[in-house]
Amino acid sequence: MTKVLTDARSIRIKGRSFLAVVLSPDLPFDDWLARLDDLAARSAGFFLGRPVVLDVTDLPIDRAQLKELLGEFSQRNVSIMGIEGARPSILGQGMPPALKGGRPVSDDAVAKEPVIELQNSSADSKPAAIESRQPLQSIIIREPVRSGQSVIFPEGDVTVIGSVASGAEIIAGGSVHIYGTLRGRAMAGSIGNASARIFCRKMEAELLAIDGVYKMAEDMAPSLRGKPVQLWLEGDTIMAETLI
Repeated sequence: MTKVLTDARSIRIKGRSFLAVVLSPDLPFDDWLARLDDLAARSAGFFLGRPVVLDVTDLPIDRAQLKELLGEFSQRNVSIMGIEGARPSILGQGMPPALKGGRPVSDDAVAKEPVIELQNSSADSKPAAIESRQPLQSIIIREPVRSGQSVIFPEGDVTVIGSVASGAEIIAGGSVHIYGTLRGRAMAGSIGNASARIFCRKMEAELLAIDGVYKMAEDMAPSLRGKPVQLWLEGDTIMAETLI
């Protein structure tokens, strides 16, 4: 007799991958947290609703120190979804789960269709128009990216034919090209690409990052503001120059 193994009470379980921000603190924590506070203060909403992984690989800390650090994140409304690189002995009940195997997206892992996430600040917001190109190494955004929207493309370059508003962000595994004013955040080389660059026609950005190294726009030379600019990474320093 054949038995039916599913019914209305069945639970469907699927695997799915998401792009998360990885924070890798260093000692002493007080100094590192001060730098984190500075980033959060000058880029409002950067961690709001964003999945965050805490990487403590090779950090010489015990369970009490890890618990205290997690408490500091909680006070800052930074939600830690998992902990990477932690020794089993320092993990305890009530802590986020241990994670392992996290890695940048490889060519073999790229899907046949690009995965793009557009997050809107309100239900009335209209997603930006997107055109994909073959081979899957870049996407083109043919409308301005408005405040509250996020464009995330870890597989390659992102080109925006328009402006990126304050409060919006572009996150690319490759380079970022903005053929308008960049007022929001631009993060290139998001999965580990030190050769990625950021180009924009008019620089008024809130935050810039390449391969995890970030810089607030007010920290840059005033002579670059309002100008067409390209940025690249040399070691742990973001370099910039005007295009004219």
